[in-house]
Amino acid sequence: MNQQNEIEAAVFRRLLEHLDSRKDAQNIDLMNLAGFCRNCLSKWYVAAAEERGEQIDYEAAREIVYGMPYNEWKKLYQKEATPEQLASFEKQQH
Repeated sequence: MNQQNEIEAAVFRRLLEHLDSRKDAQNIDLMNLAGFCRNCLSKWYVAAAEERGEQIDYEAAREIVYGMPYNEWKKLYQKEATPEQLASFEKQQH
C-alpha cells in the first residue's frame, strides 16, 4: 500500500472513531447537514470492495462502520426523528 492509501485508510478509521464517539449525531442529522450518513459509508464500503474484486455483505459493512451489528446500534442509540428533521430531509430530496 502506498503512503497516500495508508493516510486515507487512517483518516477513514479516524472518521469511524469520531462517529462512534458521537452517537448523539443521528443519521438524519448527518443527512440533513452533510448529505451522507453511516449507512452511506457502509454502501460506499461495499462499492469500494466490489470495485476491487472483493465481496462484502452490506450488513458486514454496516458492522464495520457502526462498530457493532446495526440492529444493536439502532436499538441502543437511534432516536425517533423529529417532524422538523423529517421535513428538512424531505425538502433536501427535491
